[in-house]
Amino acid sequence: MMGLTRKGEYAIRGMIYLARKASGETTQVSEIARAVDVPAAFLSKIFQDFGHLGLIRSYRGSGGGVVLSRAPEDITLREVVEAIEGPIMPNCCLAPDHQCQQDTSCQVHPVWRRVQTQVVGILESVTLRELAET
Repeated sequence: MMGLTRKGEYAIRGMIYLARKASGETTQVSEIARAVDVPAAFLSKIFQDFGHLGLIRSYRGSGGGVVLSRAPEDITLREVVEAIEGPIMPNCCLAPDHQCQQDTSCQVHPVWRRVQTQVVGILESVTLRELAET
């Protein structure tokens, strides 16, 4: 099945919540978890991944928390999804390191490529700002 994992869904919900905050306002992950109904420990691990990838910054100590590393209009849904799920690939034959003997003669390969292009394009066209405003 092609679709988001639970981790991907939680990641999106958490990032949309963070996008609704004022620019530069730090937010505790536990607050985000409560607000979007996600287990705090799980969301904390997700946000660690976001920190390593540069999508958020985290601050320790009193007044600490997390904040988006860029403006919400500069972060696409594709970035959030791929940070958690990896590259968008409806079929393993699209992976750069995949060696398929059928890719030049496979009738379905061009369809998978079109699906990938369409999905990536849609996710790239949606920003956290847009999602936060709905």
